[in-house]
Amino acid sequence: MKYKRAFLFLGSFSLFLLQLSGWAFATEPQDIIGKDAETLPLFDAHVHYKRAAWSPYPPNVVLSLMDQNGVAMALVSSSPDEGTITLWEYAPKRIIPEMRPYNDQLGPSNWMKGAGVGDLIEKRLRQYPHEGIGEFHLHEVDPNDEPLMKRIVKLAIEKQVPLHVHSDHEPIEYLYNLNPELTIIWAHAGMSEPANVVEDMMSRYPTLYADTSYRETDILTISGELDPEWKRVLEKFADRFMVGSDTWNNDQWEDYDNLITLNRKWLAHLSTDAAKKIAYQNAAQLFDRKIDSALIGKR
Repeated sequence: MKYKRAFLFLGSFSLFLLQLSGWAFATEPQDIIGKDAETLPLFDAHVHYKRAAWSPYPPNVVLSLMDQNGVAMALVSSSPDEGTITLWEYAPKRIIPEMRPYNDQLGPSNWMKGAGVGDLIEKRLRQYPHEGIGEFHLHEVDPNDEPLMKRIVKLAIEKQVPLHVHSDHEPIEYLYNLNPELTIIWAHAGMSEPANVVEDMMSRYPTLYADTSYRETDILTISGELDPEWKRVLEKFADRFMVGSDTWNNDQWEDYDNLITLNRKWLAHLSTDAAKKIAYQNAAQLFDRKIDSALIGKR
């Protein structure tokens, strides 16, 4: 009898383990989008149209590149801002402009030191329908620059637009300390920050979004699979990631086809729900736009 009881116990325990294993497996995304990622409409959340691109890549060529790669809409900032406005005026249905405080004299290393840069940002925000401030670099904040940063944060709150910030995690924390009501798009998902740091930041700040430009080869391994840590974070926070190309120089424009293809390759490894959110749905919600394939070929 004791052997029978032991057998029944072992059988019940094995069934429990199988059920537990099945439950754990069921929590993993089952509906992988696969090849359907190739036809998703995309929102490119990190485009620059700098002065050097204006001649070799006029607006009609930029839109053609978007069209042939299924990019329905793009978030654009430029050095100088006139580039952004040129693209927006050419294709207002396809371009969402944001105000980058750079010009021919001010760039990533010195923009906060420019005379009247705060006035410039305010002026351009009044003149044009910018829906973000950035992308700007913020590696550390000189105490002398804090009044400017507070002014920019105040503007973002008043205009209800996100800041688009190129930095590691510490400046993001600094900005949220200035005002926790901010919405921030974290350029390049921190550029070199590991997946666990990105996960921690997104857990702490529910209005923190991230574009994945320049992270494609971190997310997708050499073998063509998703890095397990990045896959976990992308699925966990699928409602706050967006893809991006970062056309910061003409080499990136020349490689635009390959960049978009690479993004579709890693999206293909995600659940259908996550892939759609990251591809275009998050941007549609953030910027209150209808984004779909019907935009392709339009302006």
